[in-house]
Amino acid sequence: MIRARDIVKRYQDGEGSEVRVLDGLSLEMEQGDFVAVVGPSGSGKSTLLHLLGGLDVDYQGQVEVAGVKLTGLKEPALARFRNQHVGFVFQSFHLIPNLSAVENVLMPSHFGAAPVDARKRAEALLDRVGLLAKKDRTPVRLSGGERQRVAIARALFTGPKLLLCDEPTGNLDAATGAGVISLFQELHREGLTLLAVTHEDRMSSAARRVLRLKEGRLVEEPRPLLAGGQS
Repeated sequence: MIRARDIVKRYQDGEGSEVRVLDGLSLEMEQGDFVAVVGPSGSGKSTLLHLLGGLDVDYQGQVEVAGVKLTGLKEPALARFRNQHVGFVFQSFHLIPNLSAVENVLMPSHFGAAPVDARKRAEALLDRVGLLAKKDRTPVRLSGGERQRVAIARALFTGPKLLLCDEPTGNLDAATGAGVISLFQELHREGLTLLAVTHEDRMSSAARRVLRLKEGRLVEEPRPLLAGGQS
């Protein structure tokens, strides 16, 4: 599903010096995997996610996702790739405030070929995440956990092969976050490939593999123990 080789990503700091946030990083993920990438803020986790999702093209190295070689692609091709293969879930939800929950889930249909039964699909996805009864509510009338569930339903609208999650529980309390994590685990059991970047143990504990981003490279870590002492 993901093959990234020798990725180098540079920034200029405030004094004009070069900073390598990713320094020869490589990553492989198989279809159906669930990987958590952990590390402190500023370690490059979100940068890595943006590269793998075709949101950032300013890097060195080779990236292939879902059989598509992203390196060197122009924006129209990258947009098609994102619409066809990848769903994104962000910490801040990124819902449109004046649209209802179902209208937010329908947003991907405006950027690609919309299915004939687009609204039915959106409603079915809201039902899947337990929010069909609140389909006509705008984000301000939803809790944080409900907004994240709407964002997940939107990410699933195009039937992606890969779900990329950027601190998906970072704005949620423990109980609400646990519900969202349970949903991710259910999606994984159904065969969806997930990559989540996080600094939270509760999220990384749900993944099948845990990778630490350290000094610009990924190092595999022992999988955290789950509640009850099971790994």
